[in-house]
Amino acid sequence: MEFPVLPFERVIKKAGAHRVSFEAAEELAKVMEDKVTKIAEEAAALAKHAGRKTVIADDIRLARRKFE
Repeated sequence: MEFPVLPFERVIKKAGAHRVSFEAAEELAKVMEDKVTKIAEEAAALAKHAGRKTVIADDIRLARRKFE
């Protein structure tokens, strides 16, 4: 897993939880990593299709819409 777990624990607490198990924070991190990876792959494909090697913010925005 690429993402650290602690920030996801903070996000869950910010959403209103009083206590968060490590497993819950870890699971959220896994879910988010999967979503982020899919968006990044789509953004890279969009950049390549546009003839660019650089992924730009618009690529991320367009890719995000695909997975909403």
